[in-house]
Amino acid sequence: MTAAARPAEPNLSLAVTHLMKGVLYRDANPVPWQHLTQLQAQVRDHVAVIGLTVVVDEAEGYAYLRSRDDDPDDDQATATIPRLIPRRSLSFHVSLLLALLRKKLAEFDADNADTRLVLTRQQIVDLLTTFMPTSIGEARLVDQIDTHLGKVVELGFLRRIKDGDASYEVRRILKAYVDAQWLADFDARLAEYAAELTGTRPDDGKEGR
Repeated sequence: MTAAARPAEPNLSLAVTHLMKGVLYRDANPVPWQHLTQLQAQVRDHVAVIGLTVVVDEAEGYAYLRSRDDDPDDDQATATIPRLIPRRSLSFHVSLLLALLRKKLAEFDADNADTRLVLTRQQIVDLLTTFMPTSIGEARLVDQIDTHLGKVVELGFLRRIKDGDASYEVRRILKAYVDAQWLADFDARLAEYAAELTGTRPDDGKEGR
């Protein structure tokens, strides 16, 4: 075997650098992904020094970093290290859109062998319209939804498909952000969302015992 034909040695810096930039996807970055999977133990030790831990989901094909003090099972987590990955405070409608997309992803996985869920902009608009105030005009409503949509793209949970149409791929990292337990309580949470929109509680109007 010639030197040119030898496989590249696993590169710790390459794997860590890509993780520091954001979520690492196997399909989008196969070379750094390969280095990460070969060096998982070294990557974990490296990022632990700065208070981070790496989460690798080989089945879904993504990996990301999170602060160790976000992991209640990590007995080495410490609050003395400044957070490198800040917690994000999301607006009501952005949180709702994430929940709706997560539910769509669960339904898609149950009915399809494909791993890529792609939705058109109109489908996403339709998802949110039901939960938007009806007192505003249609043009303003769509503008607001586009703002929420842009925020979800910025967060990395949606990826714009460059095919000339307004369509988006739902990124599978969403499954890590909105977990199965959260999804199991989805109907109850929707009742809370509806109550917030109408200014009532789900049990308002019921007679007391």
